Amino acid sequence: MRKYFITGLLILVPLGITIWVLNAIISMMDQSLLLLPAQWQPEALFGFKIKGLGAVLTVLVIFVTGLLTKNFIGNYVVKLWETILTHIPIVSSIYSSVKQVSDTLFSSSGNAFSKALLIQYPREGCWTIAFLTGKPGGDVAKHLQGDYLSVYVPTTPNPTSGYFLMIPKKDAIELDMSVDTALKYVVSMGVVAPEMAEEAEKNKSCN
Repeated sequence: MRKYFITGLLILVPLGITIWVLNAIISMMDQSLLLLPAQWQPEALFGFKIKGLGAVLTVLVIFVTGLLTKNFIGNYVVKLWETILTHIPIVSSIYSSVKQVSDTLFSSSGNAFSKALLIQYPREGCWTIAFLTGKPGGDVAKHLQGDYLSVYVPTTPNPTSGYFLMIPKKDAIELDMSVDTALKYVVSMGVVAPEMAEEAEKNKSCN
């Protein structure tokens, strides 16, 4: 009975968590419907809520925005909009910082998380996974003697939060594993070993 119960947990727990996360994301995206006028709300038009309509609307708006900005007129409007924002105090600093981060993370030519590294953190003798994000620049680089790397150390099991560090290059060990494999290793708190993750990826590609 215990064996069957554990087997059932191993099947249902990942499925349940996946459904819960997807439901949370869709519910959050459904909040975009609140931006519509009251008479255009699904309750006013159909008399009931339509789950996921806001998610579809959000994806559609993002796609159309990307499509429109690819032509000459759309590109001109975006540049004009950015010029206006950069001349507004406080807003300009926030917008430019967020844009630089998003350009690095989402651009196909970006170099965010280019390599998986092994570093000693938070003290000597303790090792953790880190991701290479670049090299220190500007005035910061002038105060650092030697060759330094900018790295991101994610927290476990939520890698979206973490710590930004600048460490000597000699203190970082480049790992022979992909960034995706290293992320799975971090998220699983070390349960899913790199070999297991790479084997699972190979099986997916074969199927």
